[in-house]
Amino acid sequence: MRLPDESETPFQINIVPMIDVLFCILAFFIVSSLYLIRSEGLPVDLPKAATAQSQLQAQIVVTIDVNGAIALNRQPIELQDLAEEVRSLVGQKTEALVVINADTRVTHGAVVSAIDRLNQVNGVKLAIAAEKQ
Repeated sequence: MRLPDESETPFQINIVPMIDVLFCILAFFIVSSLYLIRSEGLPVDLPKAATAQSQLQAQIVVTIDVNGAIALNRQPIELQDLAEEVRSLVGQKTEALVVINADTRVTHGAVVSAIDRLNQVNGVKLAIAAEKQ
């Protein structure tokens, strides 16, 4: 007795769904990495300046909010402890960039006091953050 020949189709792996999943994962990582770019300081209303430039090497960020509270790299700190903490962060480096993010409504005296404390640390270069107009 002879059985009819069945047409055997070769097995195939359909990779289209796998490519769709990979593109979804890639899109997720691209979108989530965009939110990591501006995580330097606490949210403050920065002043606007036409000549503002971006500083990519900022390692230390000092934030002064509208109430005059000071934060060093997102951690609250008292003004009298600012110089010592920055000195410990600078360590043995010859120079470090410290960016001051001060709210537009902060008094001039609070910013000058922070700058005065930061000038006591050797090897510190200061920059004041502003938004481009």
